[in-house]
Amino acid sequence: MGQVLKGIAVAIGQSLAHGVVVPGLIEFLNASPTAFHAVDEAKKRLVAAGYEQVLEREDWILEVGKKYFFTRNYSSIIAFAIGKKYVAGNGFHIIGAHTDSPCLKLKPVSKVTKGGYLEVGVQTYGGGLWRTWFDRDLTVAGRVIIREAKNGSGSVSYSHRLVRIKEPIMQIPTLAIHLDRGFNDEFMLNTENHLLPVLATSIEAELNKNGAADGSGNSSGQTNGKNGNERTTTNSSKHHSLLLQLLANQIGCEPDDICDFELQACDTQPSIIAGARKEFIFSGRLDNLCMSFCSLMALIASSSESSLEDETSVRMVALFDHEEVRSNSAQGAGSPLLINAMSRITNSFDPASKLLEKAIQRSFLVSADMAHALHPNYMDRHEDNHKPKLHGGLVIEHNANQHFATNAVTSFIFKEIARKNMLPIQEFVFRNDMACGSTIGPILASGVGIRTVDVGAPQLSMHSIREMCAVDDVVYSYRHFIAYFQEFSRLDANLTVDGG
Repeated sequence: MGQVLKGIAVAIGQSLAHGVVVPGLIEFLNASPTAFHAVDEAKKRLVAAGYEQVLEREDWILEVGKKYFFTRNYSSIIAFAIGKKYVAGNGFHIIGAHTDSPCLKLKPVSKVTKGGYLEVGVQTYGGGLWRTWFDRDLTVAGRVIIREAKNGSGSVSYSHRLVRIKEPIMQIPTLAIHLDRGFNDEFMLNTENHLLPVLATSIEAELNKNGAADGSGNSSGQTNGKNGNERTTTNSSKHHSLLLQLLANQIGCEPDDICDFELQACDTQPSIIAGARKEFIFSGRLDNLCMSFCSLMALIASSSESSLEDETSVRMVALFDHEEVRSNSAQGAGSPLLINAMSRITNSFDPASKLLEKAIQRSFLVSADMAHALHPNYMDRHEDNHKPKLHGGLVIEHNANQHFATNAVTSFIFKEIARKNMLPIQEFVFRNDMACGSTIGPILASGVGIRTVDVGAPQLSMHSIREMCAVDDVVYSYRHFIAYFQEFSRLDANLTVDGG
């Protein structure tokens, strides 16, 4: 009878979480075309939940029972809630994910003109399925550094602004089948020559420029009282004036005020709940904004005052940039970002030199990155006994050569949490005859020395411009992460590995 009642409670919990978490994920995805926007959205949710921002450049004064976060480069963010019974030397219970996804980033000199077209020069970022970027309605988003005058004093300041042009402004056209009869047999893509988005035609751009100059054009870009002739920019030799004007219009500045930017091409098609039975999510950037969102919201749900009452450790979510390019940056998982945060928190309560080493051995990391679901049209690509399915719950990822950081101990802990909460769990290994990918898990496990399990929700079309996953797995992930935060301390206290 008890199991029946527990099963009913689990079903009710799943339904309630579905109504909140899934629409929230869709909103998060649609607001986060870049890592910068994802961090901004995470920050908004943390502030609304009572988290206080601290700055790496300043001293930290922390208190037990309180909640904090900080950003680095505005593309990585770490949030943490300190248990009310925490003392320096106690552990950190962490979920790590990443904010970046494969994309096309604008080159430092993006201005390309050929064949009567204005094109935008881009670099490939990460291992994208680049053929999926053709014939999509694209725009640009990212961050811009702008120059601002200081109250008419003659001095200037510089600020970073997030920008996103919402309407489609460019496309990468496919070559017609009549000009390449073998296209469907073998798609040969040269990423330097074939991946340039078309922004406009040269003739139309020149007509608009002349129209603005003689006053006959419809220019919405005149700001701060300047006319079209004055809207020249030192960047015009590097980027199309048309693109710079679109950015300036969006920000509310002059093109000349744009000092530099980091922009990427983005699909304008919104993320949606889809499928004949509304069981799927169709979206870009599910890898890895899905795990970023689920871990963030699980931390928020697990950091109420009552939830922290008996907690002896620090609950933390770390969302890193640059995972798709091996994490080698100041804000990637390969940097000291995580261990710096752990050190500063520990030292805020007791600066004794050996406490951090003890804290690390009491800590645990869930490396959360999307996993490969069984593809119905390519079933031979999965090993026979390891075929994760949509709706099957989180996937524990294994690799004997340490491309994933999971071992028997860390796998057991995560499976035991699933068992106690009646949550489904799956396991995955790559076939021996296929190359294995990796995650931030091994990087942090080896760099910090922290126990780590690699997990992820199953998805299809990974690294496509348009991916898909199941709504049930979003909810399972959220609930599994909450259970991890709430139950790890008790479970770990009853687990003995290295003596004691």
